[in-house]
Amino acid sequence: MSATAGISQVALGGSVPPLTAHAISVSLPTWNDNVGYEKGEKRVVDAMVTGYPRFFIHRSIQKLARICEQKFGANGERCLLCPTRKVAEACRSYMIDRSAKAGSQVTVRLVQFFISPEGEKDCTNRSIELHIALFPGESFPFAKEFWQHTGLCISSRRAERCLSMLPEESPVSGSPTSPSLARPPTKPGNRHYSNKSLSWTPSTSPPLSQPPGSTSRSPAAPGENLSFDQTTYVEERYGRNLPLESAAFTKRALRRRIAGVLVRDTPSEWSTAGAQEAEVGPSTRGVESVTEDDVFLYPTGMSAIWSAHQLALGTRPTAKSICFGFPYTDTLKILEKWGPGCHFLGYGLDSDIDELEEILRRESADTTHPPALALFTEFPSNPLLRSADLPRLRALADKYDFLIVVDETIGNFVNVEVLPYADVVVSSLSKIFSGDANAMGGSLVLNPQGRHYAALKAHMAQTYEDVYFDEDAIYMERNSRDFQQRIEVVDGNTLAVCTLLRERSIVGGSTDAHTVVKDVFYPRWQTAEHYEKCRRPDGGYGGLFSITFTTTAASRAFFDALRCHKGPSLGTNFTLACPYTILAHFLELDWAAQYGVEEGLVRVSVGMEERQELLKIFEDALLAAEATVESQ
Repeated sequence: MSATAGISQVALGGSVPPLTAHAISVSLPTWNDNVGYEKGEKRVVDAMVTGYPRFFIHRSIQKLARICEQKFGANGERCLLCPTRKVAEACRSYMIDRSAKAGSQVTVRLVQFFISPEGEKDCTNRSIELHIALFPGESFPFAKEFWQHTGLCISSRRAERCLSMLPEESPVSGSPTSPSLARPPTKPGNRHYSNKSLSWTPSTSPPLSQPPGSTSRSPAAPGENLSFDQTTYVEERYGRNLPLESAAFTKRALRRRIAGVLVRDTPSEWSTAGAQEAEVGPSTRGVESVTEDDVFLYPTGMSAIWSAHQLALGTRPTAKSICFGFPYTDTLKILEKWGPGCHFLGYGLDSDIDELEEILRRESADTTHPPALALFTEFPSNPLLRSADLPRLRALADKYDFLIVVDETIGNFVNVEVLPYADVVVSSLSKIFSGDANAMGGSLVLNPQGRHYAALKAHMAQTYEDVYFDEDAIYMERNSRDFQQRIEVVDGNTLAVCTLLRERSIVGGSTDAHTVVKDVFYPRWQTAEHYEKCRRPDGGYGGLFSITFTTTAASRAFFDALRCHKGPSLGTNFTLACPYTILAHFLELDWAAQYGVEEGLVRVSVGMEERQELLKIFEDALLAAEATVESQ
């Protein structure tokens, strides 16, 4: 069967990949579905059984939250479930601060809940500690903001483990509009900061399915209803997952893989990657002295970014941060809402560096504070795929003594070498490092050659706590074993698709009367000179691109005609598309447009499907877009 024939459209609201208990995307197959999602239309909201984890509370987490609210809450209180007391305290501080600024300070109380397997005498290793933030129900939007901005609350796998240890008769009664699920009245705001939760959760986890273009990782047939213990047995029996008791081994393997120190790291070498006797050597990350001890794991990519900002606030004198380039939305929110704020240079072009130099000169005249705390930039950026001139930014950081934090998620360290220019490199492991879209994770890497390394490392030694749930790490290690091989396939496919589309675009020189493509945003052509400075000798240009059209009608036609999975997220082994600006900036379309992020922009993450079939998918979608010219 061809790759194209194997791609079936997932129904609105279904999990992407399908039949995946912990899928990190949700199907929004048409342009109108995406608009309806942002507007909160009942037909869309009622159809959703899952969603991106920081924007949609997984059904297992909802179920556990209802139990906790009934057990510990009072007077209609709602709760947020946190993995540690430190995270719960950060949640409380954020809610108090934001509610006070909104005019009415909320009261938040914390409760510790220790859950252990029923009937077991010695259950220390299997017990789970929850820290519950309880607050008035109408204050839930502030809690949801913390959840989304920081990515630090509990994962769906942690929730399932907790539920498996609670007696079945635990009270979970209540209507679909119970206090834990009802949406309180709020002022209009970004739709991503509202509550989009549903009320049903399965008692068992459906088996993992094979997404189009990926290699089979689970022997379970679609539709099998395996229990949690059965699924765990199958994964371990067939050598796909390490045993649950191997979390330390697993995380060490992940940190070595990210540090680039494993001398042999192929899919066949996975059983020794985390062993004490594994052969390690100089790092391949561009700074040879990097070790696994310079790598820190987090439950999400956003929690790594939030922690990098907290690290800067904890080690450097107080000053504004710098957001360079148009970033993923929550990165900017973090820099604005924690600390003294930030300077936003949203184009990410050389002209912005000129403006940055003026800002730094002006701020350095005030000797009461340094000119800047830290500069955050993506390499390349999402969704315009622009790359900053990192050597020039590094020179400014050295001159004015601020940190540089680079998010390499889209470029990834197989393709680009950004660590030599950064003090800190962060990444969302949930994306192409995993590929399977069934596990969340993030990483933070310190540059041991950076001038502030000693202070940063000492602060991490004192403050870092491992909140990455063991089972999530085990799936992430399993998924990432063939990371480098998958990148090569994805890079080649994406370049081929982008070349096809650019040849039929205005920017590519097409003069055909039916031309509807304005531009194809891809590092091969966007700020290419800066990307090339950091591209590794054998590196490609990544798996993400964006495309703009001459009319909104063409954008809609192209998107609706694409025969691939459609939903949020990126870096999947299968092709995944979304109308990015609609999803990320629906209530601020004019603001986004002034930075070149047009309303009709379509973002595509290319997967591992067979190349000729993949090209046919995009050729057909392009023909549908071009047909809108004839119909006008």
